[in-house]
This record gives sequence, C-alpha cells and structure tokens, in this order.
Amino acid sequence: MTEEKYWYALYTKPRWEKKIDAALLKKGIESWCPLQKIEKQWSDRKKIIEEPLFKSYIFVHIGLSEKSKVFQTDGILNFVHYLGKPAVIKEDEINLIKQYLLEKDVKISLISKEGFDESTKIRVNHGVFMGKVGTVLKNMKKKIFVKLESLGQVMVVEFPIEYLSPLD
Repeated sequence: MTEEKYWYALYTKPRWEKKIDAALLKKGIESWCPLQKIEKQWSDRKKIIEEPLFKSYIFVHIGLSEKSKVFQTDGILNFVHYLGKPAVIKEDEINLIKQYLLEKDVKISLISKEGFDESTKIRVNHGVFMGKVGTVLKNMKKKIFVKLESLGQVMVVEFPIEYLSPLD
C-alpha cells in the first residue's frame, strides 16, 4: 500500500528557492519552484532571467513519512501553516499555476490578501482561466486579483479587460 501524497508549501531562506528545489529533487523528493521569465535592465544591457514566482516559497509533493527528509535540507525554514496545520495545496491549483506560466504575454505579481474586500463575481472568457469564475478583490484597470486560499496569497493576473464579463 502506497502512502497518499499531497502538495505542501515550504517557507525558505530568501533567495534559496532554486537551490532547495535542486537539492530536494536530488534526494528523490518531488518538488517544484515555479519560475517566471523577467526582463532585467542593467546599465549596459537587458537580460531575460528566471525568477521564482513566489519569493521564499517552494512546493513539495510528499507523504507524511517524508516530512523529516524534507527538513534535512539546508535553507528550509518551515512548512507554510494554515489553521495550525501544514497547508495542503490543491492539485488543481498547482496545475492552474503551471498552465498559467505557459501562457504567453501574461504577467504575474503577488500581493498579500490582507486589506482587500470581496466584491463582484466574474467569469474569465479567454486564456487558461477561460470559463473560470472568480471574485474581483480589487479592480485596477486591467488587473484582477484571484484568491489562492490555501497559500494565503493573491495572484495578480494582468490581461485585457475585454477577457472578463460580470456574472448576472
């Protein structure tokens, strides 16, 4: 009988996300550090680099028996907790982020969810979120704030306003 595995978020030392991901994969632990291509400007050139989407977070797909093996990895500070327990991330949320990162011409930035009031229900009419219903937490011209409850984060999705329609 195999142990059931769940996705968990780990809190890491700052700027250790890629190192920890590589170390966990080397140990045979399924991990994922979502990366986003960003254009950086230096004084003499521009360069496209890959930065972690979630600063100081990575995800692991493990069973409970593997928790101690995860903690034996340098740079891991703790599991992200929700209601006093390690937060379980839904498989469909992980898959949605993976799909979204493949979408062309879309930018993602993250903002803490504190301070946003829920308001209008919307439906997305284009892209990987097509058909999805969400709650607009804040409307900033072309930006919509989508909740990822199990992470305690809000993903800011930027795309043309014509991709959206209010639900009746």
